[in-house]
Amino acid sequence: MDQSKLRNVAIIAHVDHGKTTLVDQLFKQSGMYRDNQEVSERLMDSMDLERERGITITSKNGSYTYEDNWINIIDTPGHADFGGQVERVLRMADGALLLVDAQEGPMPQTYFVLKKALENSLPVIVVINKIDKPAARCDWVVDQVFDLFVKLNAPDDILDFPIVYASAKEGYSLESLDDDKGEGNMDPISKAIIDHIPAPTGDVNASLQMQVGTIDYSPYLGRLGIGKVVNGTLKINQPIAVARRDGSIKPIRVSKIFRFERDQKIAVEEAGVGEIIAIAGMDDVTVGVTFTDIDDPKPLPLITIDPPTISMNFIPNDSPFAGKEGKYVTSRHIEDRLKREILADVALQYEPLTDAVGFKVSGRGELHLSILIEKMRRELYEFQVTRPQVIMKEEDGKLLEPYEELTVDVDEKFQGPVIEKLGKLKGTLEEMGTENGMVRMVFNIPTRGLLGYRSQFMTDTKGMGMMSYVFLKYGPHAGEIINRVNGVLVVKEPCTSIAYALFNLQDRGKLFVGPGLPLYSGQIIGENARPSDMVVNPGKGKKLSNVRASGTDEAVVLTPATILSLEDCIAYINDDELVEVTPQSIRLRKTTGTRIKI
Repeated sequence: MDQSKLRNVAIIAHVDHGKTTLVDQLFKQSGMYRDNQEVSERLMDSMDLERERGITITSKNGSYTYEDNWINIIDTPGHADFGGQVERVLRMADGALLLVDAQEGPMPQTYFVLKKALENSLPVIVVINKIDKPAARCDWVVDQVFDLFVKLNAPDDILDFPIVYASAKEGYSLESLDDDKGEGNMDPISKAIIDHIPAPTGDVNASLQMQVGTIDYSPYLGRLGIGKVVNGTLKINQPIAVARRDGSIKPIRVSKIFRFERDQKIAVEEAGVGEIIAIAGMDDVTVGVTFTDIDDPKPLPLITIDPPTISMNFIPNDSPFAGKEGKYVTSRHIEDRLKREILADVALQYEPLTDAVGFKVSGRGELHLSILIEKMRRELYEFQVTRPQVIMKEEDGKLLEPYEELTVDVDEKFQGPVIEKLGKLKGTLEEMGTENGMVRMVFNIPTRGLLGYRSQFMTDTKGMGMMSYVFLKYGPHAGEIINRVNGVLVVKEPCTSIAYALFNLQDRGKLFVGPGLPLYSGQIIGENARPSDMVVNPGKGKKLSNVRASGTDEAVVLTPATILSLEDCIAYINDDELVEVTPQSIRLRKTTGTRIKI
């Protein structure tokens, strides 16, 4: 492939600013599909979890053609919890498209992903997306984006960034807001990529160098390493060397090479400089290894990844219901699965617990770890997890903890409760601005203060607020933070929940279960209205007698139970509580040996 006709572009943005939808339109308008071919929405979000949640979790590769040019697109996650994906795939790119919502403007993750792009010295094209929104304010957004570049000390050549205006949903883009959209297409974006993103550099005659940025899996070929050929060429059956992360060299033979066309992998015989390809031939390939010349190995520098900030313990299930619903239940099963996960996710770490059976798993945030837990339960694993803990540091005899920059957008009438709650969680208000009845506030807050706060925030803002955060720095320990003030309702003895008993309990607090469910001693079935825990008997039926009188029986009217999601459960529990995770159920329970006064 002609190296000068290649472009490798990463699409970066805050979560939900339209990256994947934009990629859909670029592919659809490229002419690479048949007229009658059915094309799914959010084509690049291939995981079930991505489609369900509407977010990108893992980076994806695809490509399309424009005026004889081959444009490789790398769709990246927008959420900071998956920042490890962004950091490593930017090595494959020669430029970036920065998408910014025409109403919201730059958000915390915009800052994060742009910072990573500038660290890699990538030229940036700014795309103001969603200009069809009634509340779009494009000029203001452009000013905010420029301020963000200045804040990140972008060099002068990158500060003079080109701007394209687009509505990915409607399928059109404009070089200027004054242009007539007419029938509209995405050509202005493709043209900007060709004009402003350089072709990949590299010497086709030099020693082979290709660093693996992401991992894919084929049921027929096993693990595939995906990366950009930096120097040299690669052919099928070519003997090469793999420079591993620990510095060792392993000889392998390339069995298959795939190029990306749209969202599909197409087998090719060879690949040259600048091409993004997938290689089969090494079963234990990991992110960061370099495929290089066997006679003259030249490993590329290792990818540096920001350290994790949150940890949880994954332990085998020891509840009375252990082993009833899962297929993989032992600590060995859990460890094998974690080993596989860290091969593909370098932002994740794990280590065996020293004082118990199980593993300490560390990641970027609650969402990062909850996605792993959800993937494992869908793969028939059964285990328990503890309350998330932030990872502390000690420097010069001082205890430091991670802080986040939290941005909230709320209606003016809700700003009082939000400021009050965040103040109790040790948050400090750094910036505040008001426009059209909406308030944007920026807080610096310890990561501990955000654990479990999202559900409280949605309650305080009647579901209308927006919050997002990004890792800021390690700062002084903020002291004690109380995330949950209410106690819980704990089952006294094994039973099946009965509507009559739950009816009598619902005045005591908020219930998490309905009638007809098997329960065990120590299981948590609700939240107490008071700070202390309470032992209850949800299987207690009504006493029967031989006296009958009309009108003495009251109808049992149950308030619908509050069903907690996996993230809700993880955020809810205290240090003496566990979340029991199985393929069929998510339960809350007290740890074994916890004593509760009746």
